[in-house]
Amino acid sequence: MTALPSVPPPPPASPPASPADASKVLTVRDFSVRFSTEDSVVSAVDRVDLDVGAGEIVAVVGESGCGKSVTALGLAGLLPGTAEIEGSVRLRDQELVGAPERVLRPLRGRDVTYVFQEPMTSLNPVLTVGRQITEVLHVHQKLSRAAARARAVELLALVGIPSPERRVDEYPHQLSGGMRQRVVIAMAVACDPTLLVADEPTTALDVTVQAGILDVIRDLRDRLGTSVLLITHDLGVVADIADRVVVMYAGRVVEQARVEELFARPRHHYTTALLGAIPTARRGEGDHRLQEIPGLVPVLEAPPDRCTFADRCPGADDLCRSSQPTLAESPGARHDHQVACWHPVPVTVPGHEQAEATT
Repeated sequence: MTALPSVPPPPPASPPASPADASKVLTVRDFSVRFSTEDSVVSAVDRVDLDVGAGEIVAVVGESGCGKSVTALGLAGLLPGTAEIEGSVRLRDQELVGAPERVLRPLRGRDVTYVFQEPMTSLNPVLTVGRQITEVLHVHQKLSRAAARARAVELLALVGIPSPERRVDEYPHQLSGGMRQRVVIAMAVACDPTLLVADEPTTALDVTVQAGILDVIRDLRDRLGTSVLLITHDLGVVADIADRVVVMYAGRVVEQARVEELFARPRHHYTTALLGAIPTARRGEGDHRLQEIPGLVPVLEAPPDRCTFADRCPGADDLCRSSQPTLAESPGARHDHQVACWHPVPVTVPGHEQAEATT
């Protein structure tokens, strides 16, 4: 999940949230991250905007190298000192970009918590799982030893670990991979956080265990009202659990919509390519082959003034290669569907011809 790196002076404080924004737990605006290397400055995240509402699960998807994890880590100042951060990240009415460590440290583990993809690297192998959970409770809630232990047992039961009274005294190596991930989730929700950031929480888990972890996250959202920002490349997971989807490519948001809308009517060519690569039971029959996206995600030393997907997009033209599309409401789609594309995939309506010709 390191101290906030040296950054340019923070932007002017944003005005108080309007009544329309009162339900937003996380508001990210013009969020950019650059990394200084020996040879150049790499633009990892470029002017990202996203929101997470109260009790909402928002999934951020895209290939490896698209900036998903950098965005997640940058929210609470967990990036290394080589990172330069600009923009605004507001947790409720608290600005996090540029905030001093004395402000950010109490927020981490209490208001913003993280679940990473490999639990064995998140847990200390020489401490019992109970000791690691109670540490969070001691630091943020000042509970006594007995009260913290009782709460740890309660949390292990909450995330579905059997015999929690016994498991609380066991070490990580005594638990299965799925149970270790549940322990990490128990630590993350120990203080009833406002926002849970889950970065590939089901990677390397088998399908059955993966389903159990997703059920735990969903159940915690329903019980505790915790908002979830889910980082993943697995669109099957997204379809199962998310309320909204944010698609990132080369450090930018290229499309976002409600999950049902995005799967039914994707507008960006990158999104359609990702959806075409989802394995199904019909793959291998006739022409039902997995689609491939030619090329690789570019490493950007400077944000280009053109569409970053143009070199891999079969529909790109001179306009795409010479100017940058902005994220805007998608014509012909729902009001909450935005896309950054000069030539969006046409919207089709069942029983009718294409509702809109390609621009």
